[in-house]
Amino acid sequence: MATYHLTVNGQRKEVKVDPSTPLLWVLREELKMTGTKYGCGISVCGACTVHLDGVATRSCVVPISLLGNRRIVTIEGIGSDPVAVLCRKPGWKKMSCNAVIVRVDRIMSAAALLKANPEADRCQHRESMGGNLCRCVCICSYSQAIKDASKRLA
Repeated sequence: MATYHLTVNGQRKEVKVDPSTPLLWVLREELKMTGTKYGCGISVCGACTVHLDGVATRSCVVPISLLGNRRIVTIEGIGSDPVAVLCRKPGWKKMSCNAVIVRVDRIMSAAALLKANPEADRCQHRESMGGNLCRCVCICSYSQAIKDASKRLA
């Protein structure tokens, strides 16, 4: 066991866990933040996506010992971010699918993409959504939703 000091959603947190514990389980079990979901445990489905210093990252495969001083933002903490607000609007939900686990990844991935590149094209939209084990085939709708969100940010 080791003690780690984390910055999660802008707040300092302290946890005492095994160094190999994945960030996902620190968030869910130690910090009781259950918005970040467990899906596959091997970085395939995207249900566990968080932002590490603004980059969409699968938390199920990141051991807490490798975090250092990175800023962690979860789906709970992204709420007031202007990009996330757009991604939660009715138009986004209408164009996207209703699978809650997939939606967490889509919102976190879209927010990271639009913050890094508000002018992203359709190919970049698809790439940002890649690696998500989604059976609902909503990728075209997501691309359009991201495009609409980026227009509103301009």
